[in-house]
Amino acid sequence: MSTDRKNELEQRLAPLEPTHLEIIDESHFHAGHEGSKNGASHFRVVIQSEQFTGLSTLARHRLVYDRVHDLMPYPIHALAIDAKTNP
Repeated sequence: MSTDRKNELEQRLAPLEPTHLEIIDESHFHAGHEGSKNGASHFRVVIQSEQFTGLSTLARHRLVYDRVHDLMPYPIHALAIDAKTNP
């Protein structure tokens, strides 16, 4: 199931044309947490994209959330984002 959710995130973020994308399942760190009781996942996304150039951290996060907001709070309970521009 985690692999399916990771694949879904990858597909949803593809329009941002990431030059680097890392999706890390951190659900095991939240065992017993209220949000994980129904099987919801916790992920960390490290994403790098030209589309983030000139944007604030908040604007970058909004671009990511706009792509996945309907997956929250289930099947994804929490999403930590590290959104960077290309060097």
